[in-house]
Amino acid sequence: MKHRFLAVSFLLLCITCSVEANAQQTPIVHIGVKAGTNFTKTSSASSDLSGKYGIGYQAGLMARVDFNRIYLQGEAIFNKRKISYDLKDGNSSQLKWNSIDIPVVAGYKIVSSKDFNVRAFAGGVYSYGFNDNISTSKALREGLKKFDKSNIGITGGIGMDYKNFTVDLRYETGLTSISKEFKSKPHSFSLGIGYFLF
Repeated sequence: MKHRFLAVSFLLLCITCSVEANAQQTPIVHIGVKAGTNFTKTSSASSDLSGKYGIGYQAGLMARVDFNRIYLQGEAIFNKRKISYDLKDGNSSQLKWNSIDIPVVAGYKIVSSKDFNVRAFAGGVYSYGFNDNISTSKALREGLKKFDKSNIGITGGIGMDYKNFTVDLRYETGLTSISKEFKSKPHSFSLGIGYFLF
């Protein structure tokens, strides 16, 4: 019994030392820039609205902390978003707005080598909207006049790295509405290309 206790204790000590040694490895920090395009639409509880994906663009900064295959990444991204609506009366309208998005994701490198990675990631995003503009439709303008500038959402996607270059394809959906009147939640796909400066 005593020998078993010593053997188990020794095994636990070895595992603990191994975990601590791995945890104490110096994480690698990368800073970079990225730009790309977004495709955004909103869901709505109103039967008078039928939203279609509109094309916008994005640009910003990113920082990644690598822990071997696992990594954390945070970004500060400027987004120019546009959504098209087909209204029940046959007219159409557009909603445009800018936002600063702060996504923070955790990822795992499915394929990991010195120069090439394939990744999957997920996390949360905070978005602050401003400079909103609605064209054509007075009814839509009235419904969205209480534009909620702050929005919280979730995001996830896949990515690939080659040396200092990186490409991400991600999906993002809002958990809160940009308009309480129409209960409009934004949904978007984005394709971003980035370059790590170091």
